[in-house]
Amino acid sequence: MRVLIVEDEVKMAGLIRRGLSEDGLVVDLASSGEEALWMAGSTEYDAIVLDVMLGGIDGFETCRRLRIDEVWTPVLMLTARDGIEDRVTGLDGGADDYLVKPFSFAELGARLRALARRGPIARPALLEAAGLRMDPATHRVWRDDQEIALSATEFVLLEAFMRHSGQALSRFQLLERAWDHDYENRSNVVDVYVRYLRAKIDEPFGTDSIETIRGVGYRLRSRKSTP
Repeated sequence: MRVLIVEDEVKMAGLIRRGLSEDGLVVDLASSGEEALWMAGSTEYDAIVLDVMLGGIDGFETCRRLRIDEVWTPVLMLTARDGIEDRVTGLDGGADDYLVKPFSFAELGARLRALARRGPIARPALLEAAGLRMDPATHRVWRDDQEIALSATEFVLLEAFMRHSGQALSRFQLLERAWDHDYENRSNVVDVYVRYLRAKIDEPFGTDSIETIRGVGYRLRSRKSTP
């Protein structure tokens, strides 16, 4: 196994390197998030150990940028902070696992081997389709560089479309993904909210992203389209 350790504390980096090397791993070191980005982009690693508290861009931002750059190497976040919010931020940002300092090298090695067995899997933290970009973790949506304000229901409906871009979705499928079971299949709530979405994500930009499929339902075009 070849592992990249991203740690800006020299003593800690040395300890981790020695501990993992004794466990039979090949270890490279990066002292900053910026350095980690180019190293991970140019070398194929089995796993990345990423410290949260880095100088410059922190571990959360480094992980997010790795995924934006389509680097899918499994990432284990390493931190001295045990707050649930930090763990959620890391995992939502594209990390695969989380380990709190102090830790045992036996556990770190075991977690890295488990991550390596999964291999790199394309699972972007941000969704992109039809000229739209969505961050499910922060509930934010953009077309190009302009942010679009959506209600909670509009956001969930758009997320369903973006996770299945290019696919025709029936009204029943959209109901199942965006509403609770109080709504019946014959309800026109889907049509109403599709109109709301079009008014926000398409009409102001002169685009036509959500296509009506007669006799079926709707489809989000996989690429940006104009009327």
